[in-house]
Amino acid sequence: MRRILVAAALAATYALPAAAQQKLDFILNWVPGGDHIPYYYAKAQGWYAKEGIDLNIEPGKGSMLAVQKVGAAANPIGLADMANVLIGKGKGADLVAVYNVYANSPQGLYWLKSSGIKGIKDFCGKKIGNPAADGARPMWPALAKANGIDPKCITWVNIDANAKLSALKSRAIDITTSFYNIHFLFQKELGDDMGFVAWRDVGLNPYGNSVIVNGEFLKKNKAEVGKFVKVTQRAFAACVKDPKPCVQALVDAGGALKFDVVLSDWNLVNELMSDKFSREVALGIHDDGRMKADYELVRDYVGIDKPFDVKTVYTNEFLDRSIKMTK
Repeated sequence: MRRILVAAALAATYALPAAAQQKLDFILNWVPGGDHIPYYYAKAQGWYAKEGIDLNIEPGKGSMLAVQKVGAAANPIGLADMANVLIGKGKGADLVAVYNVYANSPQGLYWLKSSGIKGIKDFCGKKIGNPAADGARPMWPALAKANGIDPKCITWVNIDANAKLSALKSRAIDITTSFYNIHFLFQKELGDDMGFVAWRDVGLNPYGNSVIVNGEFLKKNKAEVGKFVKVTQRAFAACVKDPKPCVQALVDAGGALKFDVVLSDWNLVNELMSDKFSREVALGIHDDGRMKADYELVRDYVGIDKPFDVKTVYTNEFLDRSIKMTK
């Protein structure tokens, strides 16, 4: 009888999970795409689970929404454009960025050359179409002023993210915004009639997407956040080295995503991840000097409701400095 009880106890012990799982609701900046493959890869490999994290990845509807939800603690963690994070922090959102994804701004503007538009100087009087919560909208004044045009000289048109190309081709709008990582889709659809300018090439290159955490959640769950960041950084490095298993993880997660499309997307993401600091200091780092410049950019061109010390809106403490961008 004693042997039976011991055997049962041992069986129960071995049936227990390796670590107690804490559910973490992670809201993306947008619907899943090539720039999100590291999270899906790490989840599929069990890396988050091994650290006690039950990661729930939620599709997003723009950086502004992610900022609002994480800032209000509706989601403990999310992904958002850094300029929108700075604006949100100034409005009282409780936010701390813990990992940078885009070391270069991914923002771009697209139009039809046949419309007569040659560049940003020709935008006045035109209609720019994108979703109402698109991260490009709050930063438009900075881009306009940097190029000597009145930010109010254009008209915003609310359209669904998936309707950008069709609205442009039907001339329901004159211009649209999009992240550079799907540049190849615009090239395919618009061909030689595609007009394009990257924000980083016309005077505006703030940090792009960063992983953000609710400040109060961070204070109470520092160890868990640290584990999340370390797994995520490791996953990004793995996907840079060998992207195909990472792409497959996203494709396997569901939806109608095609392997080749996601891979093309990720290849452009690599360009956006690379700068002097990600290559020489650490993958995912927010450089102090760049963050100071981004804060001043947003303050001067867009406005920050309540000024704050920029160093309170990010931390590099969870990064493994031995992991660097290799491209």
